Formats: sequence, C-alpha cells, structure tokens
Amino acid sequence: MAKGHRSQIKRERNANKDTRPSAKLSYARVSVQKACFVLDAIRGKDVQTALGILAYNPRYASSVIEKLLKSAIANAENNNGMNVENLYIEECYANKGPSIKRIKPRAQGRAYRIEKGVCHITLVLNER
Repeated sequence: MAKGHRSQIKRERNANKDTRPSAKLSYARVSVQKACFVLDAIRGKDVQTALGILAYNPRYASSVIEKLLKSAIANAENNNGMNVENLYIEECYANKGPSIKRIKPRAQGRAYRIEKGVCHITLVLNER
C-alpha cells in the first residue's frame, strides 16, 4: 500500500489518538473571559473539590461548567473504566466561538451593534 494512501493516513491518525476522558461544550452562551474566571479556579484540582467549588460559585458559567464536569466524569467511568476518586482536571480551557449579533436602538434613529459572546469549553480529566 502506498505511504500516502488514505487508509494508512487514517490508521496513523487513530493510533495517536488521545485516550484521556474529556467533555466539550460548543456554543455555550457565556463569554470566554467569564468562563475563564471559573475554569482558573478548578484547574488542576481533583474532581470532588472542583464540584464543591462549582456548586458554591455564584457565577452563571459555574453551573454550565459543573454540568460539563459531571459529563466528563461519567465518560471516564463508563468509557475508560477509571476510578472517580483518582480523577483530577488536567486541562480546561475556553475558546472563542462566533459572536451573536444584535441591534440596540439609539437616539435619533441610530442603531448600535451588540455582540454577545459565545465560547467552546473543553475539560480533560486524568488519573493520579
């Protein structure tokens, strides 16, 4: 088979696949900056501590991230057979998504544009 054959390229790509349990939320209706405040608080912590932090954090993003973290824990438990007590948050980040554009009426018939932020949040867990 030729070196650049499609099936061989796919085989090599799948061999290098990341096996760490993760969860991703696309198009979350929260800005990147507001999501990063919460993500910075839980980065590197074990899962039980992170869930406690998220439960008592007053920010809106914390409820969204808490749901995502529970999904990542379930993925680790069911798909990878990992022990929940040994899990910790290895990576967590938020990337900018497409802005939702809205128009705000202003004085003298003008219209100002409002851009509402959207982000993609990713959580990656690992075992200690």
